[in-house]
Amino acid sequence: MTAVDLFSKSFQADPYPAYATLREESPVHHVQGPMGSDIWLITRYDDARAALADPRFSKDPKRAPEWAKMMAAGVGDEGPLGANMLNSDPPDHTRQRRLISMAFTRRRIERLRPRIQEITDGLVAAMAEQKEVDLVAALSYPLPITVICELLGIPGEDRDEFGRWTRMLLASPMTPEGVQSRREGNQHMDRYLTDLVATLRAEVNPDLDYDAQPNLISALVVPGKGDQLNERELLGMLKLLLVAGHETTVNLISNGTVALLLHPDQFRLLRERPELMPNAIDEFLRYNGPIERVPMRFTTEDVEIAGTTIPAGSAVNIVLAAADHDPSRFDDPDRLDITRAQNPHLAFGHGVHFCIGAPLARVEGDVAFSTMLARFPKIELACRPEELAWQIGGPNIMRGLASLPLVLHT
Repeated sequence: MTAVDLFSKSFQADPYPAYATLREESPVHHVQGPMGSDIWLITRYDDARAALADPRFSKDPKRAPEWAKMMAAGVGDEGPLGANMLNSDPPDHTRQRRLISMAFTRRRIERLRPRIQEITDGLVAAMAEQKEVDLVAALSYPLPITVICELLGIPGEDRDEFGRWTRMLLASPMTPEGVQSRREGNQHMDRYLTDLVATLRAEVNPDLDYDAQPNLISALVVPGKGDQLNERELLGMLKLLLVAGHETTVNLISNGTVALLLHPDQFRLLRERPELMPNAIDEFLRYNGPIERVPMRFTTEDVEIAGTTIPAGSAVNIVLAAADHDPSRFDDPDRLDITRAQNPHLAFGHGVHFCIGAPLARVEGDVAFSTMLARFPKIELACRPEELAWQIGGPNIMRGLASLPLVLHT
């Protein structure tokens, strides 16, 4: 049986060969998780897609007593982001998602495109003044954090703090230092958001409809407008939107840039045919997406998949990175192909937990890549590919770079 160390540097640098072996030899695979926990990995596309929509895979950690105990020891019963729709099941999930869904419709997000373009233009102009830049610090991070903070109503001068707190929240729970980091990041964010919500609630105009409010927090606290999130849910939802609303796009932009640089034929093609950009975004998401494994799910009963029984009360990782490289679903899956006609990737999930921020991520990616390609006729890695530092942490679900040094030619 293949042994997989999810937290080794070699695995995180390139997990795809190991996932390919698991798909063939052990598509439902038992591994050692953080702090002695047990995790089941699901790696084949059809199994992963089915599991994402299967109500027997709950988002409630209390379904897995050992896992719930570990989470409580780290940052609380509900994990680092608290109570939110990501770790809830219907009907709570349905109610919470409905309350914020209007903020993330395609039509509303498209109305943000001019502002997203304005932010990107300023960041790219600053990049052009340097010969070498770290793309993460120069564009991949500041673009989505600025957008999501403006959408929520968080003052610009406080945005860097959220980046620091997010990194603390996503620290590994495998060490006492990591647990303390997660706890402190959670406390900082809770205190700040509690005060901000109180301020915006005192200023809100109750005569304005949801869509007319100046920001999402104000829209969520308008009194007398039907069903609302309670205080605990509101805090958890805001943390979720802040973290998921920028971390995933950071990785989309950085991972997609690396993919293009390591496939110069596809880079040339995208320059020659910019109309392929929406297709390219989907291929970046499939090829080396921002989410490697979905947030943990927990079996409510024994579940049999591919001849293996996952016991009730087990913690399960559905591995998007493996499913989106499954040759039974994608032709030549380990090749970047921005012309790929059929691309039903799972990077945004599937089922009731399909990523509500998908339209925003697509627009931000489109604007970022289009602007970079138009501004810089040549972009090169400023290090060897094997020197790139991939983020590793905890039962971390993200796949992204700590930094991406580039040489820019104007």
